[in-house]
Amino acid sequence: MNTATKRMLTGSKALSEAIAQEMERDPRVFVMGEDVAGYGGIFGATEGLLNKFGPERVRDTPISETAFIGTAIGAAAEGLRPIAELMFVDFHGVCMDQIYNHMAKIHYMSGGNVKLPMVLMTAVGGGYDDAAQHSQTLYASFGHLPGMKVVAPSTPYDLKGMMTSAIREDNPVVFMFHKALQGLAWMDQIDESIGIVPEESYTVPLDKAKVVREGTDVTIVGVQMMTHAATRAADRLQAEGISAEVIDLRSIAPLDKDTILESVRKTHRLIVVDEDYLSYGMTAEVAAVVAEEALYELEAPIKRLAIPNVPIPYSSVLEKFVLPNADIIYDEVKRIISL
Repeated sequence: MNTATKRMLTGSKALSEAIAQEMERDPRVFVMGEDVAGYGGIFGATEGLLNKFGPERVRDTPISETAFIGTAIGAAAEGLRPIAELMFVDFHGVCMDQIYNHMAKIHYMSGGNVKLPMVLMTAVGGGYDDAAQHSQTLYASFGHLPGMKVVAPSTPYDLKGMMTSAIREDNPVVFMFHKALQGLAWMDQIDESIGIVPEESYTVPLDKAKVVREGTDVTIVGVQMMTHAATRAADRLQAEGISAEVIDLRSIAPLDKDTILESVRKTHRLIVVDEDYLSYGMTAEVAAVVAEEALYELEAPIKRLAIPNVPIPYSSVLEKFVLPNADIIYDEVKRIISL
């Protein structure tokens, strides 16, 4: 990356820029969803698009998730490349039939004759006191079913590059952006929500994890906010002579098993951290992969850190209590290193 491209953008700006560049490149790309036009998306992912492309290509919809996601599926089947924003991932139950029985399966059930090049974009994550119906991530709910790629970028750079890849992808992609990483003025802005993003268009693979910090003593696997929590824990551990390798999954499905296994074979210890629920979740899948394919490389039991099996509380104190954080990761690394 040369110095001319080292400009800083928030996650929301990176997302809207990626979409705008793809809309300029390909007239088949359009956006639809609740408040995506004049408002620019409640989390800023479509800001400025209406002025650039007009109401034909940036379409506000009624509160009718089943209808507009079904419309996007039909448009994709006919050769367009829609981006449909499901405002909160928590609302997926309203339109589950369209997502799981149509979007995910039409390509397979048509014998490959019908492609569905569409992006289902949705906001995930807690940490800002929005209670049980607006604070989930639900990574595993989407990663569980075949037929869709499911991605969850953790940086503005990856948000732009992976959105560009998602729009160009001929298979349906569930694109999960974390609210806290959008860098919005009305939320508590965190350092990780701003990063270097090149002005030119570029792609980031939809199926590759990234080693964001190399280490030799323990592997910590996270995604989105938990990647950043793991990195903060690793900084603290480094000062005490413990070398932690941090992997940002980026892709929930397909899961980049090779990167995880290569790391565990080097460090011989594994902690998996998730902002989803503990049971039947992403942490269980990563742990199972390592247990099946690298069990005898381990020098300590695998540890999973995630939200306990309770709805996410509205109370700020209780929400912080259930969300994993850097301190919890730090303590767990110290424990398994001592085994």
